[in-house]
Amino acid sequence: MPNVEHSTRIFLIGANGQVGQAWRDLLTDEQLVGAVDHKALDLSQLDELADRLREHLQPHLQPLQQQSQPLVIVNAAAYTAVDQAQDHQQQAFDINARAPGIIADVAANLRIPLIHYSTDYVFDGHGEQAFVESDAPAPLSVYGRSKLAGEQAVAAANGAHLIFRTSWVFGVHGQNFLKTMLRLAQERDALSVVDDQIGAPTPAALLAQVPFDILRQLQEREDPRWGLYHLCPTEHTSWHGYACYLIRQAREMGWSIRVTDDAIKAVDSSEFPVKATRPHNSRLCTQKLQNAFGLTLPAWQSGVDQVLAQLDKQ
Repeated sequence: MPNVEHSTRIFLIGANGQVGQAWRDLLTDEQLVGAVDHKALDLSQLDELADRLREHLQPHLQPLQQQSQPLVIVNAAAYTAVDQAQDHQQQAFDINARAPGIIADVAANLRIPLIHYSTDYVFDGHGEQAFVESDAPAPLSVYGRSKLAGEQAVAAANGAHLIFRTSWVFGVHGQNFLKTMLRLAQERDALSVVDDQIGAPTPAALLAQVPFDILRQLQEREDPRWGLYHLCPTEHTSWHGYACYLIRQAREMGWSIRVTDDAIKAVDSSEFPVKATRPHNSRLCTQKLQNAFGLTLPAWQSGVDQVLAQLDKQ
């Protein structure tokens, strides 16, 4: 349910993606003052991006001095085709790095806070410890390098901003691992799922709700809590553990599941060759976020349960 008491006004970029759709589900019409997709604001058209963004923002700038209704830009757009990025480096960097830098510059000049999303792919995935925000990034792929460059560009604009690194995003909208596994579990007698990559499945709804709630506490642009955070549920699992849990839950909810639990085989990622190297360890420590804003994040299983229930209603 939208929080009707929250007066922050959101201008949303990337309105049709998984996270963008989650913001649209969350906000009231009064809170969502603008929502643009790639047709209305093409992030790959760098030469005209700043002017086009200002045009979209112009109708909402007059009330900027009304502190009871602050305006915030949310950039939920990204080039997320991880393997394709290996062959389309310029496009990935244009959308994931250069465009966010332009957006951040416009936001900083207009004194509008910016929310931006990044990824666990900025790390090399070595070890078994959860990465903290201060750990040195070492991306293994073009996608990861482009997202890291985007973080750096947003920070370099020196405006009030929140950057959220997250992992394994899924939701009701769009295509994702959860939906793919549900479909295959209804079609096949056996499945093979990677078991040597560890992370936290993150519902898109969490990536909208937590930032929106945090904005209540960030009334001043000089607040030292603006900055970079890790945002994902607590606890971790493998893709195989994730698949087993969601398929078991779907079966208990009455979905027509064909595959049995013992027919879901755990395999090494080498059995599924891909162009872009994935991190084996995508654990992200969220303690900084929870301490800064007094949050308690849910376990990843609760997000899976909620999305399954929503899909079941459809």
